[in-house]
Amino acid sequence: MAGINILYVEDDQRAAEEVQELAHSNGDTLIWESTGSAGLLRAGRDRFDVIILDRMLPDLDGMTILKRLRESGVGTPVLMLSALGRTTDRAEGLDAGADDYLAKPYEAEELIARLRALHRRNSGREHAAVIIYGQFECHTKARTAFRANRHIALSPKEFELFRYFMENAGEVVTREMLLRDVWKMNFDPQTNVVDVNIGRLRRKLEDGFTSPALETIWGTGYRLLEGR
Repeated sequence: MAGINILYVEDDQRAAEEVQELAHSNGDTLIWESTGSAGLLRAGRDRFDVIILDRMLPDLDGMTILKRLRESGVGTPVLMLSALGRTTDRAEGLDAGADDYLAKPYEAEELIARLRALHRRNSGREHAAVIIYGQFECHTKARTAFRANRHIALSPKEFELFRYFMENAGEVVTREMLLRDVWKMNFDPQTNVVDVNIGRLRRKLEDGFTSPALETIWGTGYRLLEGR
C-alpha cells in the first residue's frame, strides 16, 4: 500500500514523535506542527491526504481551525483528537466538519489505522466492484465472498463485516471503527455484538482451511490475514 501524506497539529511533543515514528515506519510522510496557527497555515498552503487535529491547542483551538479550513474550501479529511471523549463532545467535533473523532488516550496503531481508513474512503477505492486480498475476494455489487475460489455463504451483516475488513485489508480494525462504520453507532453499547459477529465470520472464513483468516490484536482490534 502506498504511503499517505499526513499533517499532524499537536502541542504534545512526545505524542507527536510517537505517531511520527510509527507513520514513517509504515512508509507514510508526516509533517508535525505544534501550534494551531502554524497548522492552519500549513493546511491551507500544502496538499495533504489527511489531517490530524488536536482539539485543545495553546493558541487557536481545533474547532476554530477546522471551521476556517472548511470555510476556505479545504476538504482534506480531518481526524480530531481530544481529551474530551463524551458523546456530546464527539458530536460537536463531527458536526463542525471532522470526518472522525478519537478520544485521548489512544494507541498510535489505532490512530494510523483510522487515518488509512479515512484516506481510502476519500479516494473512493472502497467502491471497487471486486476487492482481492490474498486468497480472498469480495464482490461488492453481487455481495458475495470467496476464499481460494470457494464461495462463502454470509449473512448480510457478516458480508458488511467482510467487506469492511477487505477495504482495510492488512490493517488493524478496532472495535470502535466497526461500531461506527458497520453498525453506524457513535458510542459503545457495552454488548458483545461485535465479538459474536466476528466469531461467526471467522468460523465461516476458516471452515475447511488450515490457515487463519482473522487475527485478534489483543486490546486493539482485529486484522484480516491473506489466508495463505
